[in-house]
Amino acid sequence: MSLKIATPGLKPLPTVSERHIDPHAYPEGIAFLDGQYLPMSQARVSVLDWGFLHSDATYDTVHVWNGRFFRLDQHLDRFFGGLETLRMTIPFDRDGVTEVLHNCVALSGHRAAYVEMLCTRGASPTFSRDPRQAINRFMAFAVPFGSVANAEQLQRGLRVAISDKVRIPPASIDPAIKNYHWLDLVRGLYDAYDRGAETALILDFNGNVAEGPGFNVFCVKDGKLTTPAMGVLPGITRRTVFDLCVEEGLAAFAMDVSVTALRGADEVFITSTAGGIMPVTTIDGAPVADGKVGAITSRLMARYWQKHEDPAWSSPVDYR
Repeated sequence: MSLKIATPGLKPLPTVSERHIDPHAYPEGIAFLDGQYLPMSQARVSVLDWGFLHSDATYDTVHVWNGRFFRLDQHLDRFFGGLETLRMTIPFDRDGVTEVLHNCVALSGHRAAYVEMLCTRGASPTFSRDPRQAINRFMAFAVPFGSVANAEQLQRGLRVAISDKVRIPPASIDPAIKNYHWLDLVRGLYDAYDRGAETALILDFNGNVAEGPGFNVFCVKDGKLTTPAMGVLPGITRRTVFDLCVEEGLAAFAMDVSVTALRGADEVFITSTAGGIMPVTTIDGAPVADGKVGAITSRLMARYWQKHEDPAWSSPVDYR
């Protein structure tokens, strides 16, 4: 006969819960993973997934406005390009991904939505460090449309600060592949907040302006537009600005943009799927030109939203 002797001062081990109870709140929406459509609050990723552990993932976001996807084909091009470069595979072709995205939006009922498709490296069944042994995982979701700039900021223009943080160089991470390597951008954001600004721009490896957290930047000088060319994601909204400039007879160039050039611009605006074309009227506490939203910026903003009803630029969601 053996006796269990309690060790003084040691607490008993906690019990293992049968399931996780999530105390957090999530936006209303629908997610797709593992062949299932679920409420956003039920979407789960393993803590062993390399997307979580190593930021080993790629994604793309598209938005729906007035029940129509905007430039979905271009977002799909970039997403599938990222999959190929990162040697990831998913069990869907373009038509399959398109169907999943449409279903997420239709099931959510949102007429204005932020829609994301993503693939993580996944997890290895044996916790191997070999990425070839991980099972890639495709997911998608649709939540209410969100913008980098709120209604007040769109009206008066954003207050931006230029951080000295440097964007990950393209020789390390190809910026054409959308990824979750955001620590440089997040550190830049905190620099901006500390200086009373609302968002940030960070630098490229040569000390020129690069981009901000989730957006590209343009400046206007003497009627000509320039946007950084090196070390930045070639955003779909950025590309849309070039397309609009062709229609509007405006000259636009991708080239180095120095901090001095940005501060001395006649107009500045940022571009993102999350918000479109958004004006900047203050940089590092000083007004851009007269501190008001510029005429070219306003003109392009209006044209951008008009294009959302153009069948050549957008496609309807089947809500049934």
